[in-house]
Amino acid sequence: GWENNPPLPPEERNDQTAPAVNPYNYQDHLYDKSRPENLGFLERFRALLDEYPATAAVGEVGDSQRGLEVVAAYTAGGKRVHMCYSFDFLAPEKISAGKVRSVLESFGKVASDGWSCWAFSNHDVMRPASRWAANEPDPTAYLKVISALLMSLRGSVCIYQGEELGLGEADLRFEDLQDPYGIRFWPEFKGRDGCRTPMVWDGGAKNGGFSQAKPWLPVPAKHLAQAVNVQQGDEASLLEHYRRFLSFRRAHPALAKGDITFIESEGDTVAFTRRAGNEQIVCVFNLGAGRAKVDLGGRSLQPLPGHGFSGQASSGSIELGGYGAWFGRLD
Repeated sequence: GWENNPPLPPEERNDQTAPAVNPYNYQDHLYDKSRPENLGFLERFRALLDEYPATAAVGEVGDSQRGLEVVAAYTAGGKRVHMCYSFDFLAPEKISAGKVRSVLESFGKVASDGWSCWAFSNHDVMRPASRWAANEPDPTAYLKVISALLMSLRGSVCIYQGEELGLGEADLRFEDLQDPYGIRFWPEFKGRDGCRTPMVWDGGAKNGGFSQAKPWLPVPAKHLAQAVNVQQGDEASLLEHYRRFLSFRRAHPALAKGDITFIESEGDTVAFTRRAGNEQIVCVFNLGAGRAKVDLGGRSLQPLPGHGFSGQASSGSIELGGYGAWFGRLD
């Protein structure tokens, strides 16, 4: 009840994807995000789904106040939805080592038998290339390492269209807008159309190869140089990195399904182990542009191939270049 959940001050009860100009931020969403009777409905819904092979249900939980509790309830026991889409990494604040550990450890405590679908981008927020990578010395290398981090977290992964190409936010004219949100709050908030422009398949084709007819939003000229046909076959491209790392993830089920245990590290580094059955994988990431080192206590390490990163193991520690990563097993 309200007595046990008093309203938070406005600055603490924002929806993570809603701009400050929106009155929605000034509500305490105690009764309008979820209801207790939803759980019974979800169990009936799941029972029906289970009659059909290869089906999956994803819940979208956009509650920045009680999101983890909702995810825990909606995915508990394998009798409701299969996974819940997470908003934890969609906020404007840049992802950090501390944020990753905080979110994953909180999820493990509140929803220990739940299942999340992690994302860094979607159709409601500025694309990561503009939101996080724009001021990095090497934006492409930065996008590679954070995407590898995303694909190494326990749970499922949602990749938004164009994220694998490194598309940035489109700067659209007011007359081109379709999103009522942006039209209403312009110019303080320009809406969500900047991340909703069409996928670019062919840099030399009309509308980037998306359609011969005029699409609902224009294709930015700057996106054409990042089209699929431009990046395809270039092993240094972001697109081929995504393909390579998805293959690496499939080859090692522990990356998706294993338990996660964090390893102490400093600065911009994130380190953890993923364990499933007899497989234990050590994953180390450097989210910063400078070199970094992570001490693993002198333990013997065996590197894994196939991911495209060039971190080095030496005398029980991992040495990483800027935006580097390392994956291996403990001998």
